[in-house]
Amino acid sequence: MRRLLRKWGVLLMLALLAACSRPSFDGTDLTGVDFGGDFQLTAHTGQVRKLSDFKGKVVALFFGYTQCPDVCPTTMSEMKVALQQLGIQSDQVQVLFVTVDPARDTTAVLSQYVPAFDKRFIGLTGSPADVEKVEGQYKVIAQKQGEGANYTMDHSAGTYLLDRDGKLRVLVNYGAGPKVLAHDLGELLKAS
Repeated sequence: MRRLLRKWGVLLMLALLAACSRPSFDGTDLTGVDFGGDFQLTAHTGQVRKLSDFKGKVVALFFGYTQCPDVCPTTMSEMKVALQQLGIQSDQVQVLFVTVDPARDTTAVLSQYVPAFDKRFIGLTGSPADVEKVEGQYKVIAQKQGEGANYTMDHSAGTYLLDRDGKLRVLVNYGAGPKVLAHDLGELLKAS
């Protein structure tokens, strides 16, 4: 009988330890960083939105621009596939695309681009000063390259994942693929 009780005690301890452990992310764990935070920009629908509007959902936050030839459409496509892999849980995730090119990425342009990947995705823009402020909050680097109408934007290319309380938890590097995104989003969904 003692042996049986001891086994059950050990199993109970292991279960408690597993419940208290942190999620195992495939991306870079940012838990506890002191940057990020709430912000306010204009959605592609014209509605003013705050990050805190999405409290209760896991948020995937990507900074890019609509005329990007490769990184941005690839990331948005991978995000769509990741949400498909999550199935019904994808309704608990909000994808936000923040433009780093507010001069060209108006709400009208974003309303054509962002929902083309998934109708649930939201594109965000604002004045150059507003966008720069958010870039600074999230340590995003964005720099115009070239002159005239055909310039490009060099920019940070990772996707931030935030928990249901709006806290930064993970950075998924560009090119990691939809499997990594789905895994880490799933971990955040389970943890909350």
